[in-house]
Amino acid sequence: MTPASPFGRVVTAMVSPMRPDGSLDLDAAQRVARHLVDHGHDGIVVNGTTGESATTTDEEKGDLVRAVVEAVGDRARVTAGAGTNDTAHSVELARAAAAAGAHALLVVAPYYTKPPQEGVRAHCSAIADATELPVMLYDIPGRSGIPITTESLIELARHPRIAAVKDAKGDLWAATKVMAETGLLWFSGDDVLSLAHLAQGAVGVVSVVGHVAGNQYAEMIASVDKGDLPRAQELHRQLVPAVDAIMNITQGAIMSKAALKEIGVLDSAAVRLPLVEATPDQTAAVRRGLTASGLM
Repeated sequence: MTPASPFGRVVTAMVSPMRPDGSLDLDAAQRVARHLVDHGHDGIVVNGTTGESATTTDEEKGDLVRAVVEAVGDRARVTAGAGTNDTAHSVELARAAAAAGAHALLVVAPYYTKPPQEGVRAHCSAIADATELPVMLYDIPGRSGIPITTESLIELARHPRIAAVKDAKGDLWAATKVMAETGLLWFSGDDVLSLAHLAQGAVGVVSVVGHVAGNQYAEMIASVDKGDLPRAQELHRQLVPAVDAIMNITQGAIMSKAALKEIGVLDSAAVRLPLVEATPDQTAAVRRGLTASGLM
């Protein structure tokens, strides 16, 4: 039996829609959230990296949480990104997200400053202490510059509110070791490895390609649950062109917005600097990838 998840199981790290002038579009955010829940999702992450959290203000982050909870909070779990490289600021963001109605928190490893693991553990614990919400840790050393080590994850699992890991480390054996030693719920944080993580015990995905492939990920998870590995493999392989187009050409928020515009969910694919909108060639690549994966 798969453990119940306070984060959902089919989860996408949602984009933060913007108008052509770069202003936040909350109506479009609600439209994207409804699109996700109508297409297989039982969870959404807002204010993550794909949500351009580096360039949205604290006020905008709260507005996004409120808008998404209003739109789909009765049908899906809404997890709010609250991690920064400043523990005090992260605590403030966690409390603001809870006040805005978030159901859970996502806490990335403190990036850029490269603290020792003692600091990483203290940072994550302080944020988890700040509210009563369940916490998903986000381990992505390629972006943060540091891992949350196996030893740190095992220790942090003792915290009563640290309940899950979004794994974008790319180390399947390390994931197995933590799952063997703890009760942490495991989520693939890398679309390339989603099936591999699910096959070795992950309960779900926190996807980017899920913006356009929620039903496929929902069926993939259900297929693994019932032991139908051939069907899960078929779905995984079907999504190769879309995953390549969205994840392996340029930054994921850029391509996700281009994909959502292609399928008619977004009117604008605008992003904020230092990100730049998809070029015509990149948009054409998205269109080809979606078509080849049967998602157009």
